[in-house]
Amino acid sequence: MTESIYQIDKRSVQASFDKAASRYDELAVLQREVAQRLLERLDYIKLKPQRIVDLGCGTGQITHPLVKRFKGAQVIGLDIAPNMLRQARRRDGWWQKAKYIAADIEALPVVDNSVDLLISSLSFQWCNDLDRVFAECRRVLKPGGLLLFTTFGPDTLKELRASWSAVDARDVRHSHVNQFIDMHDIGDALIRNRFADPVMDVEPFTLTYPDVRALMQELKGIGAHNVTAGRARGLMGKAHMRQFEQAYESYRQDGVLPASYEVIYGHGWCPEQEKQRQGADGSIAIPLDQLRK
Repeated sequence: MTESIYQIDKRSVQASFDKAASRYDELAVLQREVAQRLLERLDYIKLKPQRIVDLGCGTGQITHPLVKRFKGAQVIGLDIAPNMLRQARRRDGWWQKAKYIAADIEALPVVDNSVDLLISSLSFQWCNDLDRVFAECRRVLKPGGLLLFTTFGPDTLKELRASWSAVDARDVRHSHVNQFIDMHDIGDALIRNRFADPVMDVEPFTLTYPDVRALMQELKGIGAHNVTAGRARGLMGKAHMRQFEQAYESYRQDGVLPASYEVIYGHGWCPEQEKQRQGADGSIAIPLDQLRK
């Protein structure tokens, strides 16, 4: 199995979420719940941000509560899909408005050391290089700034993945489900990118469906279907689809089919002052980014 087939096609991500924008809030039940739980974590964090960026803001499920919570702060919603941003703008009241930017999380159009709070709910799984994402987050955060996020872990849609694997046992040319990164690897990436006091935890969710087609229609409806480079491009053969549905049926319990989600929560701080590394000879190594300031 080659890693390249799991490369995220960003154009497809944008197109999928643009198409899904009008019905996203109606269908994205899990995403709404996770967004609310992420916002609740701010209750336990002492922070008075003046500038906040919601990475992968979608229709503004987190952006708008942030405007209400942090009155007077500049709140910016950033998303790769322009239609999602249009939906978010429609939810703005005349008395409370955020700013919106169409951009890729892996290349933030944001000035260095300018943001107090970066928050992102279920967006990082649509990026190809998590180290690049964290490097960008670290770049734009002020000293003492916070990165707070959720993403999906590898147990997400495990039934879907296993059912396709049972059908495609000898075919590794195509991918059917996006890959997700383990919680410990995400924590390691935070440390590599010099975030202080990183904290990670995980929460399982299970949604249920009358049949597998209802699950797949919902994933497509919220723009969360397969957008990897190795996805099959043609129509699925009836026999192939029937085999997949039969494989998924083995998970049926109490008359419904489950779909598992592993939601990872994480946060890390931009250090107030970069620790200086002292060598064996007493010399001090100063990071290049400090030399450039």
